[in-house]
Amino acid sequence: MRKLRYQLVDVFTNERFGGNPLAVFTNGRSIPDQLMQRIAKELNLSETTFVLPPDDPANDWKVRIFTPTMELPMAGHPTVGTAYVLEREKLVDVSPKKAQIRLEEKVGLIPVTFTFEGDAITLISMQQPNPTFGQIYEDRALVATALSIDETDLDDYPLQVVSCGVPCLYVPMKTLQAVQKSKLRNDLWERIRGELGNIDEIFPFSRETVYPTSTVHSRMFGPSLGITEDPATGAASGPLGSYLVKYGMVSGNPAHIISEQGIEMGRPSFLTIEIGQENGAINRVSVGGQCVSIGEGVIEV
Repeated sequence: MRKLRYQLVDVFTNERFGGNPLAVFTNGRSIPDQLMQRIAKELNLSETTFVLPPDDPANDWKVRIFTPTMELPMAGHPTVGTAYVLEREKLVDVSPKKAQIRLEEKVGLIPVTFTFEGDAITLISMQQPNPTFGQIYEDRALVATALSIDETDLDDYPLQVVSCGVPCLYVPMKTLQAVQKSKLRNDLWERIRGELGNIDEIFPFSRETVYPTSTVHSRMFGPSLGITEDPATGAASGPLGSYLVKYGMVSGNPAHIISEQGIEMGRPSFLTIEIGQENGAINRVSVGGQCVSIGEGVIEV
């Protein structure tokens, strides 16, 4: 019987039992793909990661990311949380003088930067691929019904698919209350996602927030990923920030955005988003936050 150890960490929070929980297996060597998927299903967290040696020795590690139902090409809280664990376990060399590591994911190379105040790490941020703006979904009434709200609750901005590696449908709403009362109808969502090329995530948000320090209040539903609702979605937050910048909903270059998420689930999360532009085009997308270690465990296989 082989024992596989993992670290449990809460991501995009500075308090235990907030944020998005993540299991990190720091030694993923010789674990078959099928077993990785079965372990992720057994743990039943939104994501589980497995750390492997990099394909390119110039990089630090390769990270594979699994939901309970499938492998992902890239994801935010698993990247930030895995980087936190690698530093905590002294598996990467990080200091104020060398504050960046390089992680390989299915989508490609992901640089991760550690921000220090003195010798203390205050923020871990991942650089995401630049955004692609996809289809605008025109049936606003159907999306509203799928989210159990009225069409009049939708803001005047487009319902659009945006991706920084993982495509998501962004649904701007006029009020915090509309986002809070949203409840996804899976039957209608299956119809919508089919028309959009089987994307997996829908992301309602509002510029009205619970916390005055936040920029947007966010939620993410991804039932086809095995995620009824996600308390903090880093891969969707880069495109969110890009959407806000594209449509002039935030200002600044770089634009600094705080997205609050997971509040309806009782797991408040805060994601720091930074969007840079050059000559009117987005050329830098960064998503980061804090992490808290929760404990460790062993899986016997």
